Amino acid sequence: MFVHSMLIPSIDLQGGRVVQLVQGEKLAIASDDLDGWIAKFSKFPKVQLIDLDAAMSRGNNDELVRQIAATLPCRVGGGVRSVRRAEELITAGAQAVIAGSGLFRRSPDGDLSQMIDHDFARALAQTVGMHRLIAAVDSRAGRVCIHGWKTMLPLTAVQAVQLLDGYCEEFLYTHVDTEGLMQGTDMSAIKAVARATGRKLTAAGGITTREEIDALHAMGIDAVVGMAIYTGSLALD
Repeated sequence: MFVHSMLIPSIDLQGGRVVQLVQGEKLAIASDDLDGWIAKFSKFPKVQLIDLDAAMSRGNNDELVRQIAATLPCRVGGGVRSVRRAEELITAGAQAVIAGSGLFRRSPDGDLSQMIDHDFARALAQTVGMHRLIAAVDSRAGRVCIHGWKTMLPLTAVQAVQLLDGYCEEFLYTHVDTEGLMQGTDMSAIKAVARATGRKLTAAGGITTREEIDALHAMGIDAVVGMAIYTGSLALD
Protein backbone atom coordinates (compact mmCIF):
# COMPACT_ATOMS: atom_id res chain seq x y z
CA MET A 1 0.00 0.00 0.00
CA PHE A 2 1.35 3.43 -0.86
CA VAL A 3 1.81 6.23 1.60
CA HIS A 4 -0.78 8.29 -0.21
CA SER A 5 0.82 11.60 0.64
CA MET A 6 3.71 10.91 -1.75
CA LEU A 7 1.78 9.77 -4.83
CA ILE A 8 -0.44 12.23 -6.70
CA PRO A 9 -2.55 10.57 -9.40
CA SER A 10 -3.23 12.70 -12.46
CA ILE A 11 -6.39 13.24 -14.44
CA ASP A 12 -5.88 14.81 -17.87
CA LEU A 13 -8.99 15.99 -19.71
CA GLN A 14 -9.36 16.32 -23.47
CA GLY A 15 -12.56 16.45 -25.49
CA GLY A 16 -14.69 15.57 -22.48
CA ARG A 17 -12.74 12.39 -21.70
CA VAL A 18 -9.99 11.29 -19.35
CA VAL A 19 -6.87 10.76 -21.49
CA GLN A 20 -3.19 9.94 -21.34
CA LEU A 21 -0.86 11.27 -24.01
CA VAL A 22 2.67 10.23 -24.87
CA GLN A 23 5.00 13.27 -24.96
CA GLY A 24 1.95 15.52 -24.84
CA GLU A 25 0.96 14.55 -28.39
CA LYS A 26 0.09 10.93 -29.12
CA LEU A 27 -3.17 9.69 -27.60
CA ALA A 28 -2.46 6.47 -25.71
CA ILE A 29 -5.51 6.06 -23.50
CA ALA A 30 -9.01 7.57 -23.53
CA SER A 31 -11.72 6.78 -21.01
CA ASP A 32 -15.30 7.91 -20.50
CA ASP A 33 -15.42 6.30 -17.05
CA LEU A 34 -14.96 9.50 -15.10
CA ASP A 35 -16.87 8.23 -12.07
CA GLY A 36 -14.69 5.13 -11.98
CA TRP A 37 -11.48 7.15 -11.86
CA ILE A 38 -12.93 9.54 -9.27
CA ALA A 39 -13.77 6.54 -7.07
CA LYS A 40 -10.30 5.06 -7.61
CA PHE A 41 -8.57 8.27 -6.58
CA SER A 42 -10.94 9.16 -3.73
CA LYS A 43 -8.54 8.05 -0.99
CA PHE A 44 -5.70 10.29 -2.12
CA PRO A 45 -5.15 13.63 -0.35
CA LYS A 46 -4.05 15.28 -3.60
CA VAL A 47 -5.08 14.75 -7.23
CA GLN A 48 -3.67 16.64 -10.20
CA LEU A 49 -6.26 17.76 -12.74
CA ILE A 50 -5.15 19.24 -16.06
CA ASP A 51 -7.48 20.57 -18.76
CA LEU A 52 -5.42 19.88 -21.88
CA ASP A 53 -7.90 21.63 -24.17
CA ALA A 54 -7.63 24.82 -22.11
CA ALA A 55 -3.85 24.46 -22.07
CA MET A 56 -3.79 24.26 -25.88
CA SER A 57 -6.40 27.04 -26.31
CA ARG A 58 -8.86 24.59 -27.87
CA GLY A 59 -11.87 25.28 -25.67
CA ASN A 60 -12.19 23.84 -22.19
CA ASN A 61 -13.67 21.10 -20.03
CA ASP A 62 -14.93 23.45 -17.31
CA GLU A 63 -18.01 21.40 -16.50
CA LEU A 64 -15.92 18.29 -15.85
CA VAL A 65 -13.37 20.32 -13.89
CA ARG A 66 -16.13 21.57 -11.60
CA GLN A 67 -17.54 18.06 -11.22
CA ILE A 68 -14.17 16.54 -10.33
CA ALA A 69 -12.95 19.40 -8.12
CA ALA A 70 -16.18 19.24 -6.13
CA THR A 71 -15.44 15.61 -5.28
CA LEU A 72 -11.65 15.25 -5.14
CA PRO A 73 -8.94 17.45 -3.53
CA CYS A 74 -7.55 18.81 -6.78
CA ARG A 75 -4.75 21.03 -7.88
CA VAL A 76 -5.95 22.28 -11.26
CA GLY A 77 -4.05 23.54 -14.29
CA GLY A 78 -4.49 24.19 -17.97
CA GLY A 79 -4.87 27.57 -19.60
CA VAL A 80 -4.14 29.70 -16.53
CA ARG A 81 -3.20 32.79 -18.51
CA SER A 82 -5.16 35.31 -16.48
CA VAL A 83 -5.90 36.10 -12.86
CA ARG A 84 -9.57 35.69 -13.67
CA ARG A 85 -9.01 32.11 -14.87
CA ALA A 86 -7.15 31.30 -11.66
CA GLU A 87 -10.01 32.76 -9.61
CA GLU A 88 -12.55 30.73 -11.61
CA LEU A 89 -10.66 27.51 -10.84
CA ILE A 90 -10.53 28.29 -7.12
CA THR A 91 -14.26 29.06 -7.22
CA ALA A 92 -14.81 25.74 -9.02
CA GLY A 93 -13.27 23.97 -6.05
CA ALA A 94 -9.56 23.78 -6.85
CA GLN A 95 -7.42 23.67 -3.72
CA ALA A 96 -4.50 25.08 -5.70
CA VAL A 97 -3.92 26.45 -9.18
CA ILE A 98 -1.12 25.29 -11.47
CA ALA A 99 0.25 28.04 -13.75
CA GLY A 100 2.79 27.24 -16.44
CA SER A 101 3.17 28.91 -19.83
CA GLY A 102 1.56 32.14 -18.63
CA LEU A 103 4.46 32.72 -16.23
CA PHE A 104 6.98 32.83 -19.08
CA ARG A 105 7.61 34.99 -22.11
CA ARG A 106 10.21 35.38 -24.82
CA SER A 107 12.88 37.99 -24.19
CA PRO A 108 14.37 39.59 -27.33
CA ASP A 109 17.59 40.64 -25.59
CA GLY A 110 18.22 37.30 -23.91
CA ASP A 111 17.89 38.65 -20.37
CA LEU A 112 16.90 35.59 -18.33
CA SER A 113 14.93 37.58 -15.75
CA GLN A 114 12.82 39.09 -18.54
CA MET A 115 11.71 35.59 -19.54
CA ILE A 116 9.49 35.57 -16.46
CA ASP A 117 6.26 37.58 -16.57
CA HIS A 118 6.85 39.02 -13.11
CA ASP A 119 3.72 41.17 -13.17
CA PHE A 120 1.49 38.17 -13.88
CA ALA A 121 3.27 35.97 -11.33
CA ARG A 122 2.90 38.68 -8.69
CA ALA A 123 -0.77 39.27 -9.51
CA LEU A 124 -1.52 35.53 -9.29
CA ALA A 125 0.28 35.22 -5.95
CA GLN A 126 -1.57 38.21 -4.55
CA THR A 127 -4.96 37.04 -5.80
CA VAL A 128 -5.03 33.32 -5.00
CA GLY A 129 -2.27 33.39 -2.39
CA MET A 130 1.26 31.99 -2.67
CA HIS A 131 0.11 28.91 -0.75
CA ARG A 132 -2.41 28.09 -3.51
CA LEU A 133 -0.16 28.82 -6.47
CA ILE A 134 1.92 26.03 -8.00
CA ALA A 135 4.38 27.16 -10.66
CA ALA A 136 4.82 24.54 -13.38
CA VAL A 137 8.27 24.30 -14.92
CA ASP A 138 8.43 21.88 -17.84
CA SER A 139 11.79 20.89 -19.30
CA ARG A 140 12.67 19.25 -22.62
CA ALA A 141 16.24 18.65 -23.82
CA GLY A 142 17.49 20.68 -20.88
CA ARG A 143 15.40 23.78 -21.61
CA VAL A 144 12.10 25.15 -20.30
CA CYS A 145 9.31 24.51 -22.79
CA ILE A 146 5.90 26.20 -22.89
CA HIS A 147 2.75 26.32 -25.07
CA GLY A 148 2.05 22.60 -24.87
CA TRP A 149 5.81 21.86 -24.89
CA LYS A 150 6.15 23.36 -28.38
CA THR A 151 8.07 26.58 -27.59
CA MET A 152 11.58 26.23 -26.18
CA LEU A 153 13.10 29.00 -24.07
CA PRO A 154 16.84 29.57 -23.53
CA LEU A 155 16.25 28.98 -19.84
CA THR A 156 16.96 25.91 -17.71
CA ALA A 157 14.54 24.51 -15.15
CA VAL A 158 17.01 25.40 -12.39
CA GLN A 159 17.13 29.03 -13.57
CA ALA A 160 13.33 29.13 -13.86
CA VAL A 161 12.66 27.98 -10.29
CA GLN A 162 15.22 30.44 -8.97
CA LEU A 163 13.53 33.31 -10.83
CA LEU A 164 10.00 32.25 -9.75
CA ASP A 165 10.89 31.40 -6.15
CA GLY A 166 9.30 34.49 -4.61
CA TYR A 167 5.85 33.93 -6.09
CA CYS A 168 4.77 30.45 -5.01
CA GLU A 169 5.17 27.89 -2.26
CA GLU A 170 5.36 24.88 -4.59
CA PHE A 171 6.85 23.94 -7.94
CA LEU A 172 5.69 21.23 -10.32
CA TYR A 173 8.65 20.01 -12.38
CA THR A 174 7.85 17.89 -15.43
CA HIS A 175 10.67 16.10 -17.23
CA VAL A 176 9.07 16.08 -20.68
CA ASP A 177 11.77 13.89 -22.26
CA THR A 178 10.45 10.88 -20.30
CA GLU A 179 6.74 11.83 -20.16
CA GLY A 180 4.38 8.97 -20.97
CA LEU A 181 7.12 6.59 -22.09
CA MET A 182 6.86 4.22 -19.10
CA GLN A 183 10.65 3.97 -18.92
CA GLY A 184 11.28 5.86 -15.71
CA THR A 185 12.14 9.48 -15.03
CA ASP A 186 15.40 11.43 -14.73
CA MET A 187 16.29 11.51 -11.04
CA SER A 188 19.38 13.68 -11.50
CA ALA A 189 17.35 16.39 -13.28
CA ILE A 190 14.75 16.34 -10.48
CA LYS A 191 17.47 16.54 -7.81
CA ALA A 192 19.04 19.54 -9.55
CA VAL A 193 15.71 21.39 -9.45
CA ALA A 194 15.16 20.40 -5.81
CA ARG A 195 18.58 21.82 -4.87
CA ALA A 196 17.73 25.12 -6.59
CA THR A 197 14.75 25.94 -4.38
CA GLY A 198 13.66 25.69 -0.78
CA ARG A 199 10.04 25.44 -1.89
CA LYS A 200 8.00 22.26 -1.99
CA LEU A 201 8.69 20.27 -5.16
CA THR A 202 6.45 17.82 -6.96
CA ALA A 203 7.89 15.85 -9.87
CA ALA A 204 6.27 14.41 -13.01
CA GLY A 205 7.31 12.89 -16.30
CA GLY A 206 7.65 9.17 -16.76
CA ILE A 207 7.55 8.13 -13.11
CA THR A 208 6.73 4.45 -13.43
CA THR A 209 7.76 2.34 -10.45
CA ARG A 210 7.20 2.12 -6.73
CA GLU A 211 11.00 2.37 -6.30
CA GLU A 212 11.09 5.76 -8.04
CA ILE A 213 8.21 7.04 -5.94
CA ASP A 214 9.94 5.81 -2.75
CA ALA A 215 13.22 7.45 -3.79
CA LEU A 216 11.47 10.77 -4.44
CA HIS A 217 9.57 10.48 -1.17
CA ALA A 218 12.88 10.04 0.67
CA MET A 219 13.89 13.44 -0.74
CA GLY A 220 10.61 15.01 0.34
CA ILE A 221 9.33 15.16 -3.24
CA ASP A 222 5.82 14.09 -4.24
CA ALA A 223 5.34 12.15 -7.49
CA VAL A 224 2.64 12.78 -10.08
CA VAL A 225 1.84 9.53 -11.87
CA GLY A 226 -0.38 9.10 -14.91
CA MET A 227 0.43 6.51 -17.55
CA ALA A 228 1.68 3.87 -15.09
CA ILE A 229 -1.66 4.03 -13.25
CA TYR A 230 -3.88 4.06 -16.33
CA THR A 231 -2.08 1.13 -17.96
CA GLY A 232 -2.33 -0.84 -14.73
CA SER A 233 1.44 -1.35 -14.43
CA LEU A 234 1.46 0.47 -11.10
CA ALA A 235 -1.07 -0.93 -8.64
CA LEU A 236 -2.56 1.57 -6.23
CA ASP A 237 -3.24 -0.96 -3.48
